Amino acid sequence: MRRWADDETIDMLLAQVGHLQHALVHRGIESFGLYRGQPRVLRLLWEEDGLTHSDLASRMRVQPATVSKMVQRMERSGFVERRRDPSDERVSRVYLTGRGRAVQGQVEDWFRDFQASYTTGLDEHDLAALRRLLMHIRDRLVESYMPAAQGSEPPVPLAPTTDSVDRSSLNA
Repeated sequence: MRRWADDETIDMLLAQVGHLQHALVHRGIESFGLYRGQPRVLRLLWEEDGLTHSDLASRMRVQPATVSKMVQRMERSGFVERRRDPSDERVSRVYLTGRGRAVQGQVEDWFRDFQASYTTGLDEHDLAALRRLLMHIRDRLVESYMPAAQGSEPPVPLAPTTDSVDRSSLNA
């Protein structure tokens, strides 16, 4: 049996890849005036504009306070606006602004190009195997996370899409 160097164990490789991916996404999305988690809010609103804070929190599997802070920051940056629901004034809905809609193509292109930059040299079979293996690892980790979190919810995996942009990167 081969003994792996400490930085080549699966744990270390996943940690290194996650750290590098996070840092590079942060650097890349800053050029659009976005911060961690915000592309995910935009993606949800691009799919269904006018979601409530509760809708966003549920779909992102985060606390409502997290969404509230994120939406406030995005509102100050001009990507979204909050409006009262006309049928229930206690409810606030989040809508894209012109700036939030205008950045969609650029953000999706950036994530597609970013993914292409680190998957260059992998063919369709390699990418399918990588996706399958990562999903397997994620699913096992979610199973392990559930009992330890005592009812709190793990990060939600995104449903696969059929278009050319791999939107799973937009979770950053």
